[in-house]
Amino acid sequence: MAQFSAGIMLYRIRKEGLEVLISHPGGPFWAKKDEGSWSIPKGLINIGEDPLKAAMREFEEETGRRVEGDFLRLTHVKLRAGKTVIPFAIEYDIDPSDFVSNTFSVEWPARSGRQQEFPEIDRSEWFATETAKMKLNPAQAPIVDELAHKLGLS
Repeated sequence: MAQFSAGIMLYRIRKEGLEVLISHPGGPFWAKKDEGSWSIPKGLINIGEDPLKAAMREFEEETGRRVEGDFLRLTHVKLRAGKTVIPFAIEYDIDPSDFVSNTFSVEWPARSGRQQEFPEIDRSEWFATETAKMKLNPAQAPIVDELAHKLGLS
C-alpha cells in the first residue's frame, strides 16, 4: 500500500539569495552520511488527515517548534522506496540550534538485544539552494528548484 508523507520546507531570502532549512536524520544508520541524506521535516499522513495539518504536526514533532502562516503547496515527489511526499513551504526565519526532536527506539548495536533511543532528526541547518540540493535526498531536490521558481528567484 502506498504511503504518503507531508513536510515543510522553511525558506528565507538573504542578500546572497534563497536559503532553505533542511534536516539530517538521526540514528546510527545516518550518522556518517551527509550528501543525499538530508530531508525536509516530514512524516506520515494519517488516514483522512489534511496534508497541511500533518505537515505542521510533523514539523513540530521533529523540531519542537510550531510554524503557522500562509503555506505554499509544492508538487509532490516520489521517493525511491515508493513513498510520496507532499511538500509545503513558508517564509519563516528561525534559529534551528535549539530544535528538539522526538525520538525513536532501535536495537543498537545491531543484534545486541539492547534498545537505544535516537532523535528522529539530529540537526537542522540553513543552506543556499545549490548546497541544499546536494544534501537533500535526490528525490526531494526538485522541491528547492520549484520553490525558487515560484518565488521568481530562478
